[in-house]
Amino acid sequence: MPALMFATPAPLEEPMPVGDTDGRYLRQAIGLSNTARARGNRPFGAVVVDADGTLLAEAYCNTTETGDCTGHAETNAVRQLSPRVAREVLAQATLYSSAEPCVMCAGAIFWSGIGRVVFGIDAQRLRVFRGERPEQRDAELSCRDVFAASPHEIECIGPTMIEEASLPHIGFWKA
Repeated sequence: MPALMFATPAPLEEPMPVGDTDGRYLRQAIGLSNTARARGNRPFGAVVVDADGTLLAEAYCNTTETGDCTGHAETNAVRQLSPRVAREVLAQATLYSSAEPCVMCAGAIFWSGIGRVVFGIDAQRLRVFRGERPEQRDAELSCRDVFAASPHEIECIGPTMIEEASLPHIGFWKA
């Protein structure tokens, strides 16, 4: 069996500043991550808002409640949008996520046509909370890598508001 190879971790990204509007909706997504945790799920939340600030969808991770491994906050929000919201609207919409979207969620964002993502805690910092237990690990690929492969632009802002976005994770993950 070949030895496992681990790359040297990249330096942590510096937090990106956000304006009042982005901050308000990101706080809403963080609030949903607290809801998820209170219901026994992993602490993740997401909100989708159109260009005019109209709330299109809000969701939290419900994988524990449903037993559905794809029940991440972002995919749950995207499921609410399709097919009731036009792709032209989604191209101008923003998805706010309490944490950096995983590979699956980044794919769902791509397929939905959402044009902008703002996230709180990044995957590298989240991995510190999650520890090394195999069932808590993720595919170590940034959502930016998935978005960069998209034929249409997906603006990505984050990490931001890291301290607030980290709070729901404190004491949740088993080492």
